[in-house]
Amino acid sequence: QEHYGGLKGLTIAWVGDGNNVLQSFMTSAAQLGMHLRIATPRGFEPDLRITKITEQNFKEYGTKLLLTTDPLEAADSANVLVTDTWISMGQEEEKKERLKAFQGYQITMQTAKSAASNWTFLHCLPRKPEEVDDEVFYSPQSLVFQEAENRKWTI
Repeated sequence: QEHYGGLKGLTIAWVGDGNNVLQSFMTSAAQLGMHLRIATPRGFEPDLRITKITEQNFKEYGTKLLLTTDPLEAADSANVLVTDTWISMGQEEEKKERLKAFQGYQITMQTAKSAASNWTFLHCLPRKPEEVDDEVFYSPQSLVFQEAENRKWTI
């Protein structure tokens, strides 16, 4: 909102795990007028109950929702590319399996090629290089440090 001057009409592309952070986006995006494009590997989709509520919300508010397994499809025309950790606390024993499942989901400049010309990148930190490469993470399009500062003020 701070960067774009508003949220209505923005397209958010989530590339990664169907975790709690994604589910927060899912439960709020439609009400805020945002479109949401989600790419998760098979078996790592968001909670089905949240997905059903989300689908209803998107119909009600007239915004667009896409669920796919293709990161490039999700990134297409997106204003904001977002990812989060692929291995949350308590999932350390699943690391090997998860890294294999998430191959091809790293956000790179190649991912951003099909995004909107004014695309930005968000990650709630801490970030691992397999989730987003250095070129995107440290690029002028990256808003991760502003995002971290904003989180600081809410805490």
